[in-house]
Amino acid sequence: MRAWPLIRCLSVAGIIWAMAAGPIMAQSSDLKRLTLRQDLLGWEAVGRLELGSGSYCSGVLIAPDLVLTAAHCLAGRSGKPVDISKLSFRSGLRDGQVVAQRDVLRAVMHQNYRPGAGTSRWNLRHDAGLVQLAQAIPAATAAPFSVDRPRSASVSVVSYAQGRSEALSRQAVCKVLGHQSGLLAFDCDVTFGASGAPVFDTSNGRARIVSLVSRGVRTEEQSLAFGMELPGVVDDLKLALRTGAGVFPKTEITARRLSIGNPAAADLGAKFVRP
Repeated sequence: MRAWPLIRCLSVAGIIWAMAAGPIMAQSSDLKRLTLRQDLLGWEAVGRLELGSGSYCSGVLIAPDLVLTAAHCLAGRSGKPVDISKLSFRSGLRDGQVVAQRDVLRAVMHQNYRPGAGTSRWNLRHDAGLVQLAQAIPAATAAPFSVDRPRSASVSVVSYAQGRSEALSRQAVCKVLGHQSGLLAFDCDVTFGASGAPVFDTSNGRARIVSLVSRGVRTEEQSLAFGMELPGVVDDLKLALRTGAGVFPKTEITARRLSIGNPAAADLGAKFVRP
């Protein structure tokens, strides 16, 4: 599992206070292990992103070939991008069985995420990355989720984590404790391995992803999790994939000319770019 950078309790208190959180309500539900195949129905797009050497994070499909996860899962301990060749996505992993498994083609972290900046509010707001799979997973196999803004005070989390790494667990109800400047706080039960887990709003029909688990902390009273508001962040990541900005591994671009008519006049041909 991936190292879990815990936020100091004083920092947690400061963030919650600054976000003007209301009274903490003891109405959140317990975690439920999705043990049976029927338990997994509708959640197949959530999977385990294998990082190599036994490390992993949670991730979720937002397109047949795009997995959304936490940016810090894609940064090695030195802050440099992880080795893509060691990554794979195991959609709907449940006790050794998967709905689908794919290698990773390339990835990108949000341009504003700073690997060496720790758990600053800035990093919490930008701790998101996109992984492009080498081969798409058909929507009929694992239907991707759309991204939206939170519209309810209640959310749910589906994740893998320490002690429950072999199957998804779902907390059907946890509470939004605060929301300010693109930063969200929840009382969801998360721990090591839950980084990148999708936070869902289910108040209006099909579940929509409204945040990702970035960091968490356990106090004597409860568990706290922090994530970011997603729509703008995801738009930035998709643009980066299209333009190649910050994408790794880098793809070398070469140029070739196609002549028109007379081969001797090749310099007058149309110029195309080929990866």
